Amino acid sequence: MAQRTNHDLTPFLNKGELITQLSSGQLLVVDGTRHSGLIIQKRYHSEFAGPGSAVGGFFDIGVQHLFPIGDLSLLAPASSAYDERQQAFSTRRQWLRLIEQLTENAAPLMRSALLLERFSHYFDNAMIDVLPNEVLANLIGVMPTTMAIARQHLRQDHTTPTPTLV
Repeated sequence: MAQRTNHDLTPFLNKGELITQLSSGQLLVVDGTRHSGLIIQKRYHSEFAGPGSAVGGFFDIGVQHLFPIGDLSLLAPASSAYDERQQAFSTRRQWLRLIEQLTENAAPLMRSALLLERFSHYFDNAMIDVLPNEVLANLIGVMPTTMAIARQHLRQDHTTPTPTLV
């Protein structure tokens, strides 16, 4: 069985260094044991790489900005770990497909609400709240104001007490 290096590379890299590293084609993997992910902003769109996903390599040449979610840890797979790299590529495709499925909904407000709801299954609300509307909106092709409205509606839904029957 191939061994992954035990080095969490994240503490040693600032965002600029990480962007350079990912743009250079080096392959890293989002640690699958943590509730974390990475929103990767490219020129015209953004992508989400969740736990277990490959980042860098041929996927992320042209990265412009990175937005970590949660306690991000990036690991370098062993150079001989073919199966591990293939699994990371497959996981990245699954996360891309998940976001793609959200964009199939024609209503922008519904897409926004679905993204927030889906992310709330994986991440603490506090982690999602710190992400700018522009960043989340860019994942699913909506306006930032639409994302702000969806957030407001979801907050109201969570703070409105449900009536009890007497």
